[in-house]
Amino acid sequence: MEQNIIVRIANSGDSDYAETITKEMEESAKARGTGIAKRSIAYIIEKMIEDKAVIALTNDGAWVGFCYIEEWSHGEFVANSGLIVSPAFRKSGVAKEIKQKVFKLSRNKYPNSKIFGLTTGLAVMKINSDLGYEPVTYSELTQDETFWTGCKSCVNYDILTMKERKNCLCTAMLYDPADHYESTETKEHFDKKSKVYERMLRIKQGGKIFQRKDKQKIEARRERKRSLVTMLSLVFS
Repeated sequence: MEQNIIVRIANSGDSDYAETITKEMEESAKARGTGIAKRSIAYIIEKMIEDKAVIALTNDGAWVGFCYIEEWSHGEFVANSGLIVSPAFRKSGVAKEIKQKVFKLSRNKYPNSKIFGLTTGLAVMKINSDLGYEPVTYSELTQDETFWTGCKSCVNYDILTMKERKNCLCTAMLYDPADHYESTETKEHFDKKSKVYERMLRIKQGGKIFQRKDKQKIEARRERKRSLVTMLSLVFS
């Protein structure tokens, strides 16, 4: 890419980009058919003011990408949320740079907190694995009701509630500073198991369409998903 991209901690001076960021979050969620649909402009600006966000810009000021930190369960957990990259800069490697920066920011601000994320994308799973995240079950995430209430804006919220918050189309990943594998280990593991994860994600996402088209076969699909969750829980055993 010809233009240099600067990835840095956002600040109050970046508030003019907030509207563009929220619109792109919403459009991206619609295009994927999954994920949190929208965050308010005020909420994004608040994260910038609190130094809890990372922004990527070209050297001439064009917006490239964004991600922010959320705190849950009184600081026991933090999430690196809302990762979004402008369509013109996707597949440029900037998403990885943003994730690395926001992960480092999270570790500096919350050194004792568990860092988690939910994703429907294999590419984000790989980035997280490179940082030391491990795939986990939903029971290992925050149980803060406010966090799960935030999922209501996702088009797949009915699936989450149907499964009693034990599973959904997203894959959960966690970095526990008190008990974790080295990033070289999680990276190596992901590289070995990437085909398994890819198949798991395809079945999960295909399940949403399948359920809507043929409700008589929902239970069979549920059993397949339960088997996949069991397999995932054994991956690191």
